[in-house]
Amino acid sequence: PRPQRPRDAAGQSVAMGGSGGPGAPLPLMPLLLALALLSPWGPAGGSCPPRCVCASNILSCSQAVLSSVPSPLPRFTAVLDLSHNNVSRLRADWAPGRLGHLNALLLSHNGLSFVSTEAFAHVPHLRHLDLSSNRLRALEENLFSDLVELEVLLLYNNEISAVDRTAFDNLGRLRKLYLGQNRIARFPLELLRDGSRLPQLALLDLSANRLRSLPVGELQALPAWLRDRLYLHGNPLACDCPLFQLVARGRRRRLSAVMDFQEELRCVLPAAPAPVGILALAGRQPLNCSEAREAVLEAHLGDTVTLSCDTRLRGVRSRHWVTPGGERVLEEGGNGSAALLANGSLQLRALRPEDAGTYACWVAGPLLNETLYVELLVHNFTLHGPHDTLNTAYTTLVGCILSVVLVLIYLYLTPCRCCCCRGADKPPAPRDDSINSSVLSATPNHAAGVPGEPCQPRSASAAGPGQNGRFKVGGTPQPPPRHGPKAQRKVSDPDSVSSVFSDTPIVV
Repeated sequence: PRPQRPRDAAGQSVAMGGSGGPGAPLPLMPLLLALALLSPWGPAGGSCPPRCVCASNILSCSQAVLSSVPSPLPRFTAVLDLSHNNVSRLRADWAPGRLGHLNALLLSHNGLSFVSTEAFAHVPHLRHLDLSSNRLRALEENLFSDLVELEVLLLYNNEISAVDRTAFDNLGRLRKLYLGQNRIARFPLELLRDGSRLPQLALLDLSANRLRSLPVGELQALPAWLRDRLYLHGNPLACDCPLFQLVARGRRRRLSAVMDFQEELRCVLPAAPAPVGILALAGRQPLNCSEAREAVLEAHLGDTVTLSCDTRLRGVRSRHWVTPGGERVLEEGGNGSAALLANGSLQLRALRPEDAGTYACWVAGPLLNETLYVELLVHNFTLHGPHDTLNTAYTTLVGCILSVVLVLIYLYLTPCRCCCCRGADKPPAPRDDSINSSVLSATPNHAAGVPGEPCQPRSASAAGPGQNGRFKVGGTPQPPPRHGPKAQRKVSDPDSVSSVFSDTPIVV
């Protein structure tokens, strides 16, 4: 009879070693050897380092009391976790071979105080680097320049006080940069200006540092999608109204960096014993800050202006503008005076008074929508209107002054006439008999008039020896002499040969 195979308690056949017929099972040891060769942790891929846990392409050596990076590392490792160890120095030879699959390196909580500038030469495809909670004091020149594919860089909770301007060069794909809880005293504006150095940066954490001032004007000019993830809370900022307006605008726009940390956004007043809330500066002495209006643009007649659609959404699918008159501007180029630009802004050409009002920008994002409003004020004069108005006012003022001066000259400086100065109730005086009056004499022989007496009529001089005849000065009676009485004469004397109004020529 045919021998029976041994069976277990469940009645299943048990495989035996050795060779058998066509229906015999494979031997156990060759099968295990084949599985070992196909496993990523086999001899071809490298063995799992001691005190580490290996799972697929993940190598976890966390809390393994390591003072250096274990070697050799399997070449297929994609995630390397070395956190919570004692690796204080990361030299250039920590990875002697190229790790082309490594995309995440975790080195937090190691007391790390030194990182070589060539430490990342063998991991060019790294996308996530965690160096947080260490003792780094400075970021050297071109420290991360080899990580051209890096997307997330965690450097928070260190002792960093100096950041070289070239430390983040070549990081064209970096999206998130965490620098909070350090000792940074200067705002690294070069990381944000023009978007040329870090064009993909969408989050910058500078919270809990030593920043005392901010470039408010440059920060306000940043796009809203970047200001939405610019964290500045926990810094000893000096209180001023521009800082208040920056934060107040962020609250009005409901930016995450402001809405999530309103209590931590504080500043220092010179006389205050403790920091005060930045949003509490509205109407508070001594600054008495007032909140500026959001998105208000002023222009003049005939100008060309551009209204920015400053949305905080990224990956916008579509957008359009609605004018104050209800007209929709949908396509690039537009019609008439309104044109939609490629970047989503609205350009208005040759402004008219009816172009003033509130414009709305409707934005459709991948997850939600947003509506922005821009108020446009159009002044009812051209750009040079204020200067022309000033010139007109100046000319009018000068004309008024000249008119007043001419009136004063006419009233007080016009040469006086005797007929105007003669008193109405002054009694006539007797006429002098002298024929040699001051009017007819070639050589005046009368005394000069008394200074300070305007419009004093000139009188004939007293009669001297050998003088005779009578003289009538313009028909005006002469005043009596000051000394001694003199006989009175009639005013009209037909026998006088020296009368001015007589038709008879003068006879000597």
